[in-house]
Amino acid sequence: MNPDQPKTRPLERFWPYADLPERPTEEELAALDPDLYEALFGARPRPFSITIVFPTLDGPEFPRALDIARASAEYRETGQGASLRHRARFWSSDAGRLRELFQIVGGSDQTEVLIDDRPLPYARELWLPLVWFLLCR
Repeated sequence: MNPDQPKTRPLERFWPYADLPERPTEEELAALDPDLYEALFGARPRPFSITIVFPTLDGPEFPRALDIARASAEYRETGQGASLRHRARFWSSDAGRLRELFQIVGGSDQTEVLIDDRPLPYARELWLPLVWFLLCR
């Protein structure tokens, strides 16, 4: 036997995931972090938005909060079990529903308010009350 000849034959497929699509699906793109998406594909033109991210809460009003969140412009669930988070995006035209949802889930310390997908200082104390002024129109 020739010492330079390999003893085993390599598999025909080099990568175990050879059949992956070359382009990401719409679901995968929607799940990307906004900063990563912007770095890869450029900024998406979209109107001003406020996103409420909240955990599963105990209480009689929580099913109503989920209904409001699911009716938002964009709704997504991330994580599992204790780390499950509900993410609801609202445009400025949805100020009423945003306020309803925040009145239910805003009491939790784990609820986050994101302005255009970014955590900004004083989002609860400044940005939300400014949006509530839109209700007076």
